[in-house]
Amino acid sequence: MNERDGVKVYPTVVWSAGAGCHGNCGQKLYVKDGKLIKVEGDESHPWNQGRACPRVLALKQYVYHPDRIVYPLKRVGKRGEGKFERITWDEAFDTCEARLKEIKDRFGPEAVIFCQGTGRDIGGPISFLAYNFGSPNWCQLGLSGQSCYTPRLAGMKITMGDFAVADCSQFLEKRYDDPEWEVPKVIIVWGNNPTTTDPDGFFGHWIVDCMKRGSEIISVDPRYTWLTTRAKYHLRLRPGTGGALALGMLNIIMNEGLYDKEFVEKWTYGFDELKERVQEYTPSRVAEITEVPEGLILEASRYYAKSRPAAIHWGLAIDMEPEGTSVAQAITHLWCITGNLDVPGGNVIARPSHGVTTYPYTTEELLGLYGEDLVKKLTDKRIGTKEYPLVKNFRGWAQPDMAIEQIDTGKPYPIKAAWIQTANVLGGQAARAKLHYDALKKLDFVVVVDLFHNPTTMALADIVLPAATFAEKDSFRSWWAPLGVMHKVIQVGECKSDWEINFEMAKRFNPEGVKWNSVVDLINDRLSVANRTFKEMVEKGCWEMPPDGPFKPYRRHERGLLRADGKLGFNTETGKVELWSKALETWGLDPLPRYVEPPQSPVSTPDLYEKYPLIMITGARSSLFFHSEHRMIPWLREKEMDPFVEIHPETAKKYGIYDGEWIYIKNDMGRVKRKAKITLTVKPNHIQTLHGWWMPEMKGSEPDLFGMWDYQINLLIPGPQCSSSGFGGGQYKTTLVTLEKIKEGGK
Repeated sequence: MNERDGVKVYPTVVWSAGAGCHGNCGQKLYVKDGKLIKVEGDESHPWNQGRACPRVLALKQYVYHPDRIVYPLKRVGKRGEGKFERITWDEAFDTCEARLKEIKDRFGPEAVIFCQGTGRDIGGPISFLAYNFGSPNWCQLGLSGQSCYTPRLAGMKITMGDFAVADCSQFLEKRYDDPEWEVPKVIIVWGNNPTTTDPDGFFGHWIVDCMKRGSEIISVDPRYTWLTTRAKYHLRLRPGTGGALALGMLNIIMNEGLYDKEFVEKWTYGFDELKERVQEYTPSRVAEITEVPEGLILEASRYYAKSRPAAIHWGLAIDMEPEGTSVAQAITHLWCITGNLDVPGGNVIARPSHGVTTYPYTTEELLGLYGEDLVKKLTDKRIGTKEYPLVKNFRGWAQPDMAIEQIDTGKPYPIKAAWIQTANVLGGQAARAKLHYDALKKLDFVVVVDLFHNPTTMALADIVLPAATFAEKDSFRSWWAPLGVMHKVIQVGECKSDWEINFEMAKRFNPEGVKWNSVVDLINDRLSVANRTFKEMVEKGCWEMPPDGPFKPYRRHERGLLRADGKLGFNTETGKVELWSKALETWGLDPLPRYVEPPQSPVSTPDLYEKYPLIMITGARSSLFFHSEHRMIPWLREKEMDPFVEIHPETAKKYGIYDGEWIYIKNDMGRVKRKAKITLTVKPNHIQTLHGWWMPEMKGSEPDLFGMWDYQINLLIPGPQCSSSGFGGGQYKTTLVTLEKIKEGGK
């Protein structure tokens, strides 16, 4: 901490509330007289090197917004009336404890579902609470097919036994100046626009940093973006067909002998079987499926294979293909067979920094935290484990599509309550939002932990608990590197951190199992594997890069650092990269990647396409908002006042739509309002619109729910649906729609 003129400057690490993001940026909080006065990027932090996004720079407006929830609230009217009264924390905790214990005693702990939003600093606290309550049903409710990063994690895990990321020197403290690192000669950016978003465990502008140092870009994106206009190759594919493209690229690289023969021979299993599978994905057939010219596919595939080192950076669009896990598996095979795995400038294996677990991504991490007996007991009851082997064996989340059906039907056992934390289920992630609304209304008791009222709090909450921003909490982060901590420097109202709230509730539900006296004690216990304490981390400036060893690249498979037995190779059954997945084979699933046509498309549903001739892409990111957050923050909202839809000029002319006009997007499920933005960024038969829109300035009580029924695009997204693995398949980027002018009078 530095101090000057009464202003104290605290370095910290960003994760979640406030910025709302996946986090890890180093920021400096300026505090005077106990109040936050401004935020600046921390130039000494290797992650972002002093940079800050608009959401962080607007943190003061977020923290002190007049509409922020700063005290616990209890519903006093009927659900949906928007009538709440202030209560004490003791009353809030007592009410939650009594109601949830009553449900547990009558129906079992599995009758309570614990629902989180995506990515942020919540996976640790909410899994901690769910497991201490005894519920197996921790879930991203509404996110069809768990279609956010989990399919990519699964695709990597079944292939390499680990996760990997594009190497932009982020594991090295000297970053781009470290002599160990090599600039990737080419980076494939697949289904992601990194200049406007920081995806899972990655800082988007690292791609730009690499471009400045010579990296060429191959962009796989149906839209034109800042990045695509600077790419050497732009593969402008039809939404939902990336799986075919990946298999086609494998076909070219394998048939033309462009793979790394030494690596393949020594370190891969199932090469011949994969080569046989990809024969059906010829360049001409893939061109027909994807709408990318055959010559362009050939050139880009050859360029990637011949440019070493090369990396692949990917995004959410992969998860949302019909077989998201299989698509991720095929893309993983690309960097494996070209020898771009675990090498500088390639795709490097990523593990939690220092071996610290904050957010248990895998079953192995859950076993380490909670023990085999408890995890097995909970897995047996978890929704989706009997139907989907990956849900049972890979990640400890309940399957969200089955979860909402079970809430609705009560079969095979009833769900009676929900603990919803950092998740605007109705206004944000829920596919087929009306179905989720109707089902969740049936619950006996709902707790929502959040910072602002939104459609979910208004429609469902019996108790609302006020959460803290990253400036108001003690927490920790080990998502890849570096190891970081957040420490509390201000207090707003009676807000508590997610860890504080869940720690208190967990102690009430399982007093013998929660052995720590405070959240900091728990953090110290988690940090003990790194031989660090929370206080030491704060004194060091809140971050530390991992030392050489299993948590830091490179070539760990050649040094015996990836396997528990210390042998050379990868963390798989065979010790090799499994192009033929032994895990999938054991679980009765196809061990090789495959392509599946989207459930709605010109090919699979031609009659529907005739009626609704536009492919709607949703979810492109804005640097001003995180999912459905920040709509009430003045600096951010004034830059993007309304939810727009991108429409090609030819399409606008066909429908008689002018730029800036309010229109409807429509299909058989309903219609949603959008402001037309006429642009060449999309193809004539595509439209693109942002997700998660609701209007904080509108009436919050029912029937309005902040305009949810007019502006929530997920009202038009089919579901629930998922891939054969249980992960992937949400139809957020391939829904068929049409456009309709709004008649005079708004009808």
